[in-house]
Amino acid sequence: MAIKNNQVISMQYELKVNGNLIESNLDGDSIEFVFGSGDIVPGLEARIIDMNEGESKDIKVPAIEAYGNYDENLSEIVPIEEFKGIDLQIGMILEGENENGELFKATVSDVTKENVTVDYNHPLAGNDLDFKIVINKIV
Repeated sequence: MAIKNNQVISMQYELKVNGNLIESNLDGDSIEFVFGSGDIVPGLEARIIDMNEGESKDIKVPAIEAYGNYDENLSEIVPIEEFKGIDLQIGMILEGENENGELFKATVSDVTKENVTVDYNHPLAGNDLDFKIVINKIV
C-alpha cells in the first residue's frame, strides 16, 4: 500500500551531506509522522509518496527542496557586548526570540574582540541531502 495524506508513517533513515553522516536511526527506533503535515523536509516527503511498507530507498533531496539555498543576507554582525556572560565559540547555536515573540536559532560564525557574526541560515542550508529511507509501517 503506497503512502497517502494523513497516514501515520513509521520510518527509519540515514542522512548524509557530502558523504558525511549527519544523523541516523537505522540501528534504533523509527520516527513517526503524519504524511502531508509538513513534519519532514518537503523534498523528502515528495519523494517517498510512492513507497510501500517494508520498502527501502536511497533518495537525494536538492538543497532548494530541503532547507533552501544559503542566503548571505541572513548573516549579521552584532556588538559583542550583547553577549555578556556567554562563552562564545564558533559553531555554537544560539536561541532567541524576535520582536514578534517567535523563537529562532542562529549559528556563531565569527567572534572578534568587538563583534560577533551570527548566521540565521539553517545549518544545512545550501546542501543537497542524501537519505537512506526504510518505510516500516503505514497506518
